[in-house]
Amino acid sequence: MKYESTRGHVSGLTAEQVILKGLAQDGGLFVPGDLPKLSANDLACIGEYSYIEAAVYVLSRFLPTFSLSEIHDCVSGAYGNGFDTELIAPLRLLKSGKYVLELWHGPTAAFKDMALQLLPRLLTVSAKKAGASLKTAILTATSGDTGKAALAGFCNVPDTKIIVFYPKDGVSVVQERQMVTQEGKNVSVCAVEGNFDDAQTAVKTLFADESLAKEAEAAGYAFSSANSINWGRLAPQIVYYVHASAKMMAHGGLEEGEKITFVVPTGNFGNILACYYAKCMGAPIGKIVCASNKNDVLTEFLTTGVYDRNRPFHKTLSPSMDILISSNLERLLF
Repeated sequence: MKYESTRGHVSGLTAEQVILKGLAQDGGLFVPGDLPKLSANDLACIGEYSYIEAAVYVLSRFLPTFSLSEIHDCVSGAYGNGFDTELIAPLRLLKSGKYVLELWHGPTAAFKDMALQLLPRLLTVSAKKAGASLKTAILTATSGDTGKAALAGFCNVPDTKIIVFYPKDGVSVVQERQMVTQEGKNVSVCAVEGNFDDAQTAVKTLFADESLAKEAEAAGYAFSSANSINWGRLAPQIVYYVHASAKMMAHGGLEEGEKITFVVPTGNFGNILACYYAKCMGAPIGKIVCASNKNDVLTEFLTTGVYDRNRPFHKTLSPSMDILISSNLERLLF
């Protein structure tokens, strides 16, 4: 499997190359040339697997240049400790026909732990496989959850530094305290004036600055990202949708031919996009509901076909959804 940019000017890259780069040189986001397909037999196997086994199985389809032992080491390191349940992502029955996929059992109690406990390990292996001579500088914008989860995931990872940019007064008090109190010799946090969209746009501008890249290279660093613009962040999120769907099939939660409807709160469109990719791979998923808050630019787009980010920005009690420029929508459009 090779990866290409959504903007058409970069193609033929390996998994380790796209994980290291984060964002394509043309400003686009990396996507796989073809999505792998899961057969009924694949789903039956996954339905009996533990979460770690399922993650190895699914991720091996996206990481063909990684050995199974390398993937297993990354996955078991990510989920073997730090989660408060061996199920990792339990599927809880609320009442007949309605379930909650619990994604908050990681070390920072944010669903971003599902990917950000794994990404640093994938990045470390990618650097070795690519023979990278430079250390990695992670530049990440956050609307709240990503920041703490990324800082915790990359804390004291060798040959890596991480800088998280967050909107001042645009995250919850708890999230800000989690970030600014994060220990680690290689972590930094920066509050910016504006909202998440401003922080995200600024980070993308830094990635596109060739003179800055040369300056960083002279200092021994190459830039990468821990946002969901990085394929290494998005791919692990596909796993929990495939695993949950397969579990439903295997243990009687679905009638023959029945599909699951997933309702996904979203802001930057990464989590819901992972669900869509799982559906495209063959998971028994029917409708996917995009749940927005007052910043309902995505709801409007999916309803009318018009994406209008020139609208009032609202601060709400769900800051991770307070986003008007949803980066991952570019992958869906592609």
